[in-house]
Amino acid sequence: DVQLQASGGGLVQPGGSLTLSCAGFGFTFDEYAIGWFRQAPGKEREGVSCISHSGMSTYYGNSVKGRFTVSRDDSKNTAYLQMTSLEPEDTAVYYCAADDGVLGRGCSKFPEQVGMTNWGEGTQVTVSS
Repeated sequence: DVQLQASGGGLVQPGGSLTLSCAGFGFTFDEYAIGWFRQAPGKEREGVSCISHSGMSTYYGNSVKGRFTVSRDDSKNTAYLQMTSLEPEDTAVYYCAADDGVLGRGCSKFPEQVGMTNWGEGTQVTVSS
């Protein structure tokens, strides 16, 4: 049973930094691609970043390129999203998701959600002075 838990959200000032964590439980973590998505009030959910199961390939949404960095530590069954130069427009609930592992699409459909079949609860990020 694939379970994901995102954490690390909070209130940060514009220009600040924050690192989110996505912990995985109940599955072989290093077989799964991990995606990060966010949803702001009144907006559709959008793809933020994705990291392949091997960690060798990473992808970013246009609005976060150069500011966010995705990584993973399979020894800890955890993926990370390091966010810098945060802007009020980054305010959203952030979710992590996983594909279907060895049968999964990986990040091939990013920034679409297609193929990300396992979702955790979100963590709120608020960027405000």
